[in-house]
Amino acid sequence: MLRLVFLGSDAIALPLLNWLAPSAGSGQAASTSSGQAGEGDAHVQVVGVFTQPDRAAGRGQKVQPNAIKLWAQARGLPVFQPEKITDEARAQLTALAPDVALVMAYGHLLPDDFIATPRLGTLNLHTSLLPKYRGASPIQTAIASGERETGVTLMRIVRELDAGPVADAERVAVAPRDTALDVEQKLAAACVPLLARTLPALAAGTLHFSEQDHAAATFCRKLRKEDGALDFAAPAAMLAARINGLFPWPACAVEISGQPVKFGLASVVAEVADLGHNQPKPPGTVLGADAEGLLIATGDGVLRVLRLQRPGGKMLAATEFLRGFSIAPDNLLRSQPMSGLVALAPVRR
Repeated sequence: MLRLVFLGSDAIALPLLNWLAPSAGSGQAASTSSGQAGEGDAHVQVVGVFTQPDRAAGRGQKVQPNAIKLWAQARGLPVFQPEKITDEARAQLTALAPDVALVMAYGHLLPDDFIATPRLGTLNLHTSLLPKYRGASPIQTAIASGERETGVTLMRIVRELDAGPVADAERVAVAPRDTALDVEQKLAAACVPLLARTLPALAAGTLHFSEQDHAAATFCRKLRKEDGALDFAAPAAMLAARINGLFPWPACAVEISGQPVKFGLASVVAEVADLGHNQPKPPGTVLGADAEGLLIATGDGVLRVLRLQRPGGKMLAATEFLRGFSIAPDNLLRSQPMSGLVALAPVRR
């Protein structure tokens, strides 16, 4: 039975953790050969969890534990929350006698001696198809870049950013109307079949790791609020991908009637002619609305915004939003420059 220590701080890991330890009690194990708890002859036991310290969150900024800590506490697992990975943290890891450490969305850089502590090494689940989209925002950046497929990759951790050798990956489709939240849920579920086929091979010593094609690597940075700007001179397909990829955060927003209105979901209408407009309109011009959304002229094609939110309000379907917030046809929405999200070298900002 593999003794596994998990390191993570985000709820994206919960489907995987629920599969690894589906019931309360630290003695629970999950099969890694059949994907069904308690079946098969290869098992994993989660023996401890490292996660970020409790942080202030929510409107009241009350200090509270994250979802991973709550999950571990419900199962009676040891929880460690170092502010930094020090010799003390390594000693805590050593005391757990792990065969393997598994990292997903932890939020700490791990020193070499910590990485080397588990008998079979330290592995990472990265939410892109490496070597594409190494870095801090792979889910959002893949969608905003117009990808129709992404995935989660199992790799060994090395000092260089997301550059370790890869064991396997589970692919997921990105639908035209998928937001980052939708794809995150798909990737969370995809971790289970990926680990179901790789952990038994790891235990048996037959899991093979291959070096990445570093020349093909691309990088994404931590997102900022200003990344939600939209330039309507861009093609509608690019704008829709960016709106969907950056929802729910930082979310794209446009000033309308003096208020910043967030766009929560968008699609593309191929041609202005489809809407009965004989003359091209300047990019950013509101063309009206159809049964699904608000229609806006762009540099190429028409953007349909399907969900909108006013300050202090809820994200609403466009038809409902427009009943309480009038946006007149021919209103010209102001464009703003859109910052690049993808680089060919690591971005340290």
